[in-house]
Amino acid sequence: MTNEERLQLIKEVGEEIVTEEELRRLLQSDEKLVAYDGFEPSGQIHIAQGIMRAINVNKMTRAGVKFKMWVADWHSMANNKMGGDLEKIKIVGKYFIEVWRASGMDLSKVEFLWASDMAKNPDYWKLVVQVGKSNALKRFVRTAEMMGREESLDKLTGAHIIYSCMQVADIFMLGAQITQLGMDQRKVNMLAREIGPQLGFWKPVVISHHMLMGLGKPASRTEDKTQRTIELKMSKSRPDSAIFMTDSQEDIEMKINKAWCPEGEIKDNPVLEYCRYILFEKFDEMKIERPKQYGGEVTIRSFIELEKLFREKSIHPQDLKKTVIKLLDELIEPVRTHFKENKEAKALLEKVQSFQVTR
Repeated sequence: MTNEERLQLIKEVGEEIVTEEELRRLLQSDEKLVAYDGFEPSGQIHIAQGIMRAINVNKMTRAGVKFKMWVADWHSMANNKMGGDLEKIKIVGKYFIEVWRASGMDLSKVEFLWASDMAKNPDYWKLVVQVGKSNALKRFVRTAEMMGREESLDKLTGAHIIYSCMQVADIFMLGAQITQLGMDQRKVNMLAREIGPQLGFWKPVVISHHMLMGLGKPASRTEDKTQRTIELKMSKSRPDSAIFMTDSQEDIEMKINKAWCPEGEIKDNPVLEYCRYILFEKFDEMKIERPKQYGGEVTIRSFIELEKLFREKSIHPQDLKKTVIKLLDELIEPVRTHFKENKEAKALLEKVQSFQVTR
């Protein structure tokens, strides 16, 4: 693969790249490139964290980038996920890895590292303090929404500020020239670009992937890019807003049939988002059954073609939904099977399902 081909593949992952020229220089260098993503173990995993994340990680590794998945268990504890119970959080982290194993992520090219192990290193905490000293408190507060926090300042805790400092320190302790997280993490990654050179490190390239919308009707039209991403994305606290990786066929059918999908409407249409970011990444074509008076079955081989036909109202939302239900069920079936037949995976899922999810 040429450097230009590698760049184009990575651009398929990045909804935004800061900056593309810096990424190009990295690809042209002789450095062994490392990208990282951190995830909070926090309940059952939905399709954006499962299949979509596997798609993006596989593209990064095919482009020759080593990927480090950062199991942010301490961060999850700071954010009070699973009631702040570290042992429960670790169980959820192991469950996440099993989901990715069954979702087609090439784990031979991914290294999983745990924040609780890094926390044993005094150099890590030294760097966390140095990061904390680099800016005024209000600068860190502005990154708080990367934790899904939209509350006022009086509801943020000291742990949330430490969280921000940890997330910046993680990048440099992991040796990651590239941060490859969601658009909701943009502000803290941009902060890392400022702080890195101040502390004698590098300025990481920020490759922010798209955040899949929740299935409900969009509620906001804010112009702030990061805040809009947070408001539109699917949420575990609203189970009907997302397809989860062990959902039954009946669950998928119920959720997709209820999903917001107005006829002819392209903007902020979650069903079309599923087609673009998941289905056309995994299938070469979609066969959509229509009544004979409306043209009968149509085979669509690209999202651009689907978008055009939907905008023209040549495809009815309900006909599209039937195909989406069928294909999603086909993608999730191997995951369901893994958690039924693999004893360790099954035990993990049962434990995770017994935990109360805290926001």
